[in-house]
Amino acid sequence: MSLRFSLMGPVRAWRDDEEIDLGPRQQRAVLAALLLNNGIRLSNDQLIGMVWDDPTPSAVTALRTHTYRIRKTLPELDLRSRDGGYTVRAELVDDCRGEPLEGLTGTYFEAQRVRLAQQRLKAREDWLERELDVLELQKHVAANPLRERPRALLMSALYRDGRQAEALDHYHQARALLNEELGLEPGPELRKVHAQILRGDLALPRTPAQLPPDLPDFTGRAQEIAQALEVLPGTIGITGMHGSGKTALAVRIGHLVRHRFPDGQIFVRGRDVANELLRAVGVENPDGDRAALWREKARGKRFLVVVDDVPDAESVRDLHTSGSALILTSVRRLNELPAVTWFKTGGLTESEAHELFRKVLDPRRVAAEPERVAEVLAHVSYLPNPIRVLGGKLTARPRWTVDMLYRQMERETRLGNAVPSDCRAVLAPLDKAARQLTDEELHLLRLLAHEEKDGVNVCEAAELFGRDVACVELLLESLADVHLIEPVVLGCYHVPRFVRTYFGLRTPVLTS
Repeated sequence: MSLRFSLMGPVRAWRDDEEIDLGPRQQRAVLAALLLNNGIRLSNDQLIGMVWDDPTPSAVTALRTHTYRIRKTLPELDLRSRDGGYTVRAELVDDCRGEPLEGLTGTYFEAQRVRLAQQRLKAREDWLERELDVLELQKHVAANPLRERPRALLMSALYRDGRQAEALDHYHQARALLNEELGLEPGPELRKVHAQILRGDLALPRTPAQLPPDLPDFTGRAQEIAQALEVLPGTIGITGMHGSGKTALAVRIGHLVRHRFPDGQIFVRGRDVANELLRAVGVENPDGDRAALWREKARGKRFLVVVDDVPDAESVRDLHTSGSALILTSVRRLNELPAVTWFKTGGLTESEAHELFRKVLDPRRVAAEPERVAEVLAHVSYLPNPIRVLGGKLTARPRWTVDMLYRQMERETRLGNAVPSDCRAVLAPLDKAARQLTDEELHLLRLLAHEEKDGVNVCEAAELFGRDVACVELLLESLADVHLIEPVVLGCYHVPRFVRTYFGLRTPVLTS
């Protein structure tokens, strides 16, 4: 069940979609004080000082009574007295209902009412800055005529719409009003926008929306997604072998959280990451320290940044900024990067692989040959990209059975490089991986793939390779780093079936 609260208007709470009766005013005041300090432990004396301006000795008993009733009404809050105080952790929403903390009196709540009202006003103006909607800005300026920031935004929006004369007229209106009401001249923000309009060089803010489309057949990864949603807006990294669906997972997470990052979503692939981030927010040909310039541009904003196929740690070092999120994908886990929560992608579970296959191929064809389907999916170690390619291939061949596909896959392992182009698409992830191996790594992997069993220990590998254990262990760890073999326990490794098939039964396709 979902429990959420609002302080914008009367103090309110909902369990799912049902509103909860929070009791009398003083009890709601205790709850409000706790919610205003979400996640912070408040002592009994602090709580009493917030709720009562002139507390009497009976306030201690009253506080205990109110916290007891709150516990009964809202057991999910886990409100308990610990170390002489109370803490709550809750989800707060702004339902835009009215004056904050409506109905609560006292010095503390009056101060908080002003703070929340300013917070709401700033949030509204942040939204207006992103949208630059002329009508909404006109309404906001009319309701807050002495606030200069929305005036400047309205002038920018009018200028963007080709209404330069109206934009300049608003400046003169603001100047006259500020002089008449406060005896002041317009501040630097208004003057700057006015001068830029006169020169014709007003640069309008960009809100990049670069996320690739979410895959309609995306399947699985529920645990990884749930953990990532908890970590963001920190930095998360997604690692796994080529073809394991790292990019698809990053994009799915991005679409799930993009509403949290209203200043824009940026997708980057390549080595010059900082330069691409700056280009996304309108900075062309930057000079100097590009990472520092990006941090300056991103300060105080909420961006979602996805960097796909990170080549090395240096290309993304020092790019994270407070309030923004960074999602990295990389074959190798970049352990030298600090404060990154890493997730590993591999094959789907067997049931998820079947579910994905049914999404890309007529489920009736899948159901007609369950044993052959199981063999085909196991053949590619349940990796999503090869499954998608195989399902598409069968869809394009309506007269083929899954058994025909399986027999062709078996035949292709004996054909070496002479395989059809659509079959190479299945093997593309391993083709790419093979090109990035050293000669020694490639030779060792082929030796391991020729073995009948799918597991090997360091001593067995050293005997196969004809080198000492220390040397071979380094090679095995290097192969494990790119997920072509998987470490089981110290000194023991698993070789996935798809890898064994590719490197053991056929000559790798090393064309570009």
